[in-house]
Amino acid sequence: MLEIDGIHLQYGHQVIFDDISAVVGPHDRIGLVGLNGTGKSTLLKMIAGQVEADSGRLGKSKGMTIGYLPQDGIECHGRTLFVEVEHALDDIIELKRSVEEVSAQLESMDHESEDYRDALMMIGDWERQLEDAEAHKVKSRVERVLLGLGFQMSDMTRDTGEFSGGWQMRIALAKLLLREPSLLLMDEPTNHLDIESQRWLEEWLRRYRGALIVVSHDRAFLDTVCDRTFAIYRSRLELYSGNFSYYEKTSIMLREQRRQAAEKQRREIEKTQDFIDRFRAKATKATQVQSRIKALEKIEIIEAEEEDHSAIAFRFPPPPASGQTVLKLEGVSKYYGDLKVFEKVDFQLERGERIAIVGPNGAGKSTLVRILAGSEPLTAGTREEGLRVSLAYFAQHQADELDPSLDVYETVNAVATGEGRTKLRSLLGAFLFRGDDVFKKVSVLSGGERNRLALARLLLRPFNCLILDEPTNHLDMRSKAVLSEAIKNYDGTFIIVSHDRDFLDPLVTKVLEIREGKLRVFPGNISYYLEATEDERKARTSVAENTSGTERKLDAMDPRERRRRVAERNQRLAPLKKRAAALEGKIAQLETEIGELESRMADPEFFKKGNNTKASMDRYNAAKADMESSYEEWGRLTGEISGDEAE
Repeated sequence: MLEIDGIHLQYGHQVIFDDISAVVGPHDRIGLVGLNGTGKSTLLKMIAGQVEADSGRLGKSKGMTIGYLPQDGIECHGRTLFVEVEHALDDIIELKRSVEEVSAQLESMDHESEDYRDALMMIGDWERQLEDAEAHKVKSRVERVLLGLGFQMSDMTRDTGEFSGGWQMRIALAKLLLREPSLLLMDEPTNHLDIESQRWLEEWLRRYRGALIVVSHDRAFLDTVCDRTFAIYRSRLELYSGNFSYYEKTSIMLREQRRQAAEKQRREIEKTQDFIDRFRAKATKATQVQSRIKALEKIEIIEAEEEDHSAIAFRFPPPPASGQTVLKLEGVSKYYGDLKVFEKVDFQLERGERIAIVGPNGAGKSTLVRILAGSEPLTAGTREEGLRVSLAYFAQHQADELDPSLDVYETVNAVATGEGRTKLRSLLGAFLFRGDDVFKKVSVLSGGERNRLALARLLLRPFNCLILDEPTNHLDMRSKAVLSEAIKNYDGTFIIVSHDRDFLDPLVTKVLEIREGKLRVFPGNISYYLEATEDERKARTSVAENTSGTERKLDAMDPRERRRRVAERNQRLAPLKKRAAALEGKIAQLETEIGELESRMADPEFFKKGNNTKASMDRYNAAKADMESSYEEWGRLTGEISGDEAE
């Protein structure tokens, strides 16, 4: 479908692509990866026709259509959300209009005329096209995509100009998905999506009938969606027949093989050159010397691999000790005018807890972390910091606090202490400031560069409570690996807002969900949270379907018989429901007890208390086992209740 043949592109002295070639099939799912600045976005723009190559050819099959989603820069206004996105299906809408217009003209035509017969044939062809395009489903298709991407039904009639930049990109994505081009090009499509919308997009792309090339720094997304990987490396395009995890494992092996081959070649060249230098002046060895000189000239040098920055290790400075309770919210309400974000919310953060905050966009995640950080005034309620709490907060606008008169190196050097001073260049390299970049003034950095610098500076300061709001934005995978390793080894307390599952999973032990102004805590990591909420969704769907079926059956009965059946069912289910309610209370108590024990276990002193430690560990294990069996019984009971209600 698409052939990339010998493409070369150079900006000044910098070679972006050096004779790259590849073929994209009609159903390929390709992840395009590489370090920041290697040309991933440039290649997408070239395929989309926005950038021209210096040489080479892009071959496209006849009738092929291309859809391109850039990282940012798309805005629309003047139409309602629904109408704007519906315009993605203009070809269907125009075809329907043509059918209506020609159908109206038929009334005034001579039924025996050739024009009448031609018009009937055209209408027949158009109606077959509309049937193939499922034109009768246009409204539901538009709504399904918009709701999947996180919009609400109440948004459908809003002017698109009212939506912020992140939502503008969702509008552009919705239009692109509805057009269903032959080849879909997407540059960081998940940047502005919450976890739920991202999962919906993954499912949509897995069913997509065309081809896909996507740039993303979210490895979980790439692993789920893609079955091939194109890697831009040293101006070359390397092709791998697997997802990102396969590419990562295979590329490491190939790089090592290439490094060994380069070393072996270097030794052979040295040996040959030594022979040439030793016997160049001897007539008896002239033929052998000339033969080796010619052999050297024909050798294609294997280039040594560059330094692997992902191997850089960096640790936070040791955190000062804090009290057991780090932060506490009581009866907190937050309003913006008439908009209610939270009302009478309680929350307590204990020492050593590692929490991810998730929820739909607009639910109030950033508002909550600003409240926790003490930078957002409360409408009502109280916020209290614990003893000796030293708090660091990384906000999405953190870059605004950098001193524009300093350069990159001076910015981090100003806060570095102890061992941190010896690793500044390595740390900056991990956050994509390499070579002379470290001497750039803050005033000339892009927004993404400033965010990366602010995050790097944060790693150098000692604190015992860390609050991060979307820290992985603008980071490539190697930078995220450095940050992830530093947080993993951090001994303090932290809260992270992020939609990057792969980043969060190994770091957090609790998930705090914000939805409709309420907070819910889930023990475990993001994967557990997604499983739990998916089970809840299936249970709700099942109960709704069963309830609907039961109501239809009961409605069809004689009123007296219906009342008798309902009474019998209620009597039969009463003890089951009572037992299920008791189990719910027991599970809640066990969760509280387990949470308290885990908080105590997070204290290094916990394991120095001999028999008390053993007793607490025994109780912890017993409570975990009890909760597991209680959950199992509760699940059996609720299933039995749902099944009985469906009869």
